[in-house]
Amino acid sequence: MSTQAAAPAAVPGAQNAGGTPVIEVRGVEFAYEKGGQALSGVNFTVREGEFLGLIGPNGGGKTTLLKIVLGLLVPQKGSVLVLGRDPRALGADRRLIGYVPQDSGVRKHFPATVLDVVLMGTYSSLGLFRRPGAKEREAALAAIRHVGMEGLEGRMAGGLSGGQQQRVAIARALVARPKLLLLDEPTSGLDTGGQAQLFDLLERLRKEYGLTVVMVSHDVTALAHFAEHLACLNKSLHWHDRSELISEEVLRKVYACELDAFFIKHREHLQEFHGDHAPAGHAHGPHCDHDHGHDHGHGH
Repeated sequence: MSTQAAAPAAVPGAQNAGGTPVIEVRGVEFAYEKGGQALSGVNFTVREGEFLGLIGPNGGGKTTLLKIVLGLLVPQKGSVLVLGRDPRALGADRRLIGYVPQDSGVRKHFPATVLDVVLMGTYSSLGLFRRPGAKEREAALAAIRHVGMEGLEGRMAGGLSGGQQQRVAIARALVARPKLLLLDEPTSGLDTGGQAQLFDLLERLRKEYGLTVVMVSHDVTALAHFAEHLACLNKSLHWHDRSELISEEVLRKVYACELDAFFIKHREHLQEFHGDHAPAGHAHGPHCDHDHGHDHGHGH
């Protein structure tokens, strides 16, 4: 379902039964000064307690959209309301938005324990000159317990596995008891088992905390299982409700959207290894018979 229709009734998610709107995006356009158009005519609504899975090719605008919802970027056209207000005007209520960015890991030698990292999630609500106290420590320990990291509070965060670091990042986002949780590719770098565990964890936390969740991910299969809504963003946005997800045709379209990411990488590959000499229609797959390491001085 395309979101280009201007009529309010056609806004994806706007007619869903029940729940107060948590995110309302209307006609959003955004372009970077040097990077060109990132978002075009984006419209959707996410209601309280819902889970929106957001997919699309790299460079399709997913992270840009999350930053607009966070109030870190301002659209050139259109409007965004988060919890009924402009996200830049949330003030102290900004703590009601939890955010797990793409690069949420802790550097190996960073001198901070798991508890220290989770307590960082309280800083925005404390202000500049207040230090976390007993109340914040209790909330941090509860968040650590909720993500299944109890007993590791004193462990150095930089020495944790990728899956454990993601759990710590989620605990840090949850410590201020947000109403909205935004996650930007939290399963990247995790193996299949780790990805499944993370989705199970998020489903449990969603119920325990009463969260509204927006997750950027390339894991279409898992998103189709857990999310009420699935949206494909490639500058413009195409929306699919859960009732549609059983449709083979819709899933084909969704996977086709993700295939754009492959073709972008493929073009980069041709440019890197073949330059201007790549023949028309040239493609590389599992049976590619070109030895780039010998022919071009590069290896895969």
